[in-house]
Amino acid sequence: QVQLVESGGGLVQAGGSLRLSCAASGRIFSNYGLGWFRQAPGKEREFVTFISWSGGSTYYADSVKGRFTISRDNAKNTIYLRMNSLKPEDTAVYYCALHGGGSYRSPQQYDYWGQGTQVTVSS
Repeated sequence: QVQLVESGGGLVQAGGSLRLSCAASGRIFSNYGLGWFRQAPGKEREFVTFISWSGGSTYYADSVKGRFTISRDNAKNTIYLRMNSLKPEDTAVYYCALHGGGSYRSPQQYDYWGQGTQVTVSS
């Protein structure tokens, strides 16, 4: 069993920054890639970013490229999402998830999910 716990969400003005964390337990964390997804009210869950097991490969949605940075610390079983230049359209619940294989952009390819953390960006 795997547990993922996100933290770091909150309310921020447009142009501001936040750093989300996702702490994992219950499995050998360093063997797996992890992703961040987000879901706004009335919308489907969408891919934000992915980091490979080693941290050597990262991928981003076009909407966040250049503004968001994913990283991981395998010694702490934690991944991070640094979000800069936030926009109101970034408002959503952000989820981290453990990748089970296949397309990293598809939520269906993730086996475990955190409970989510709310990010609200005011204009």
